[in-house]
Amino acid sequence: MTTTLSRAEIDALDKRHRTNFINGLTGFKGVTLLGTRSESGCSNLAIMSSAFHVGAAPPLIGLLLRPHTVPRHSLENLSARGEYTLNGVDRTMVERAHRSSARWPREVSEFDACGFTEEHTAAVDAPYVAESPIAIALTLAERHTLLNETVLIVGEVREVRLREDVRAEDGQLDLGALGLVVAVGLDEYHDTRRLTRLPYARVDDG
Repeated sequence: MTTTLSRAEIDALDKRHRTNFINGLTGFKGVTLLGTRSESGCSNLAIMSSAFHVGAAPPLIGLLLRPHTVPRHSLENLSARGEYTLNGVDRTMVERAHRSSARWPREVSEFDACGFTEEHTAAVDAPYVAESPIAIALTLAERHTLLNETVLIVGEVREVRLREDVRAEDGQLDLGALGLVVAVGLDEYHDTRRLTRLPYARVDDG
């Protein structure tokens, strides 16, 4: 049995109910930890489920951040310094990663508060999560404010760190082998596993 909700019924929902409901409509989303550094040098870490592929040449990744109506340390750091990392979250990291969503004071590093190890390379002046099985360093390429004040960030990839054994000869990544998790809504996490990999679809395949 299915049900239909009109726009009027959706608008009438309790705010928390409506947020959870709409957030879950687009299904499973990859979970990452956004690593930034403030102008004063304090490292920041925030859990995200809004990163997406933009293009491969040049390599671009998009990220949606909530409206800057209250202090958003990650957005402020990213905008000021133009450098950041995206760090995958596996099964062993879920509880600590989720804890990074708490409203920590600006002077507190979520690396310390949530039990993660900070690492750096020469690619960007932004911290990696050492525990992450796959991580990307990026520099800010574009920033756009959308109609609901959500901020769209487009970053250019500068470096990728991952286990070599999960990359196939054609470049395909077996992310399930890394034990990465995905999210539904704001607080529900799921395991992933590969079901199959299909060939490029053609009209005359039959």
